[in-house]
Amino acid sequence: MFAIILRPDAANEYEEAVSWYALRGRIAADKFVEAVQERLLAIASDPLRYKRVFRDYREVSTRKYPYGIVYYVEDDLIVVVAIYHHRRNPKKRFRR
Repeated sequence: MFAIILRPDAANEYEEAVSWYALRGRIAADKFVEAVQERLLAIASDPLRYKRVFRDYREVSTRKYPYGIVYYVEDDLIVVVAIYHHRRNPKKRFRR
């Protein structure tokens, strides 16, 4: 299984999203965290499974939540560069 790191921008986006869902309720925040963690585990077990969307960047969407996870693989490490809301400008997810 590959190790995963979140770049600072991705970590900030993730924290902001969790905070937003926490304002709606603890259960909503917990379910969002579960959805993201589920996808991160899937990425860690088979990182080349998801489609390449730009150069070496790959992307996968969370289930039930409008968020995408953008990452690339470097040796035995998965680097998450964005956890972004689908309504944001999609071109900005690669500018990191």
